[in-house]
Amino acid sequence: MLKLTTREDQIMKLFWQEGPMTIRRLVTFFPEPRPHVNTVSTLVRILEEKGCVAHRGVGKGYEYYAIVTPADVGRSSVCGAIARYFNNSFLGMVSSLIKDEEVSVDELRHLLDEIEKNKDNNPTSTSKS
Repeated sequence: MLKLTTREDQIMKLFWQEGPMTIRRLVTFFPEPRPHVNTVSTLVRILEEKGCVAHRGVGKGYEYYAIVTPADVGRSSVCGAIARYFNNSFLGMVSSLIKDEEVSVDELRHLLDEIEKNKDNNPTSTSKS
């Protein structure tokens, strides 16, 4: 499970929006007062250890780039929340959203249509709960 801090998430969004860049360029996207280059460098190294970014040599320095997508991080976050708060039960999460009226009947129908379509396109897939 991939768990990002608020600052790490902010950095990933910059990589997704702006593409590959050096640490110095990354710092320029932060509002004033900007964090120190060393702070951002440390956060990017942590993201690299987590498998979110990679780097390549450019000139005398490095350029960093995202190797996960926003969807990858989102799925991991959702799966983590389901594990922590709903005992690994997707059905439990959906039931809670229905009970709290956060999900409409039309949205549920749409979800069921998507599940059926996916099942038709991938007959070997198995369901998880």
